[in-house]
Amino acid sequence: MHIIDSIRNALVPIHRAGWPLIAIFFAISIVIGLLWEPLFWLGLVLTAWCAYFFRDPVRVTPISDDIVVSPADGHVSLVGRMVPPSELELGQAEMLRISVFMNVFDCHVNRAPVAGPVRRLVYRKGAFKNAELDKASEVNERNSLVIESAHGAVGISQIAGLVARRIICWSKPGDRLETGERFGLIRFGSRLDIYCPDGFVPRVAEGQRALAGETVLAEFGSDRTTYGARRA
Repeated sequence: MHIIDSIRNALVPIHRAGWPLIAIFFAISIVIGLLWEPLFWLGLVLTAWCAYFFRDPVRVTPISDDIVVSPADGHVSLVGRMVPPSELELGQAEMLRISVFMNVFDCHVNRAPVAGPVRRLVYRKGAFKNAELDKASEVNERNSLVIESAHGAVGISQIAGLVARRIICWSKPGDRLETGERFGLIRFGSRLDIYCPDGFVPRVAEGQRALAGETVLAEFGSDRTTYGARRA
């Protein structure tokens, strides 16, 4: 039983939204394999990658009203002050924005960065440019939420990328989200922007890796406004 338990613990759950695509990949593998056998094995590798892409691991989320946790796996591509998108209706003043970019090998399940009710949800059509570009926040297709946290409204934008053509969000206005709770996902490479109200200071640096539901991105009420970082 110890071996079985070890295997079970090593296996990462697959999110239910991924099973239809995994089945399609596998079916295509069989069809093209009938045409030429080596193509079946190539398709099987791609099917395994698809299953890996839709993995949904358990995360241990720190609980505090004074922190913002990462809503996505990926690397922190920007930490700075920006005016939030108009559809968030958060005003024209600059807010602390932290961007997390997900490549095609990152887990793409998105989690709530703070606890609170969803005050606003709006979808906006747009382009599919490289999500790492700063202008993607303005021109790319995106889905945006506003969560009313203990310290004010926090904005989250799910931004599509070059190959990301499907943004999924199962939360709706009026729902209450807990910190680290799953609220959506984006298929095949994308970015999330988090807009924090005044009083929050960053706790990550550009280039740092972040884990959804675990990595603390910002903290409220700290005397330390920033900190240094280095690559090693």
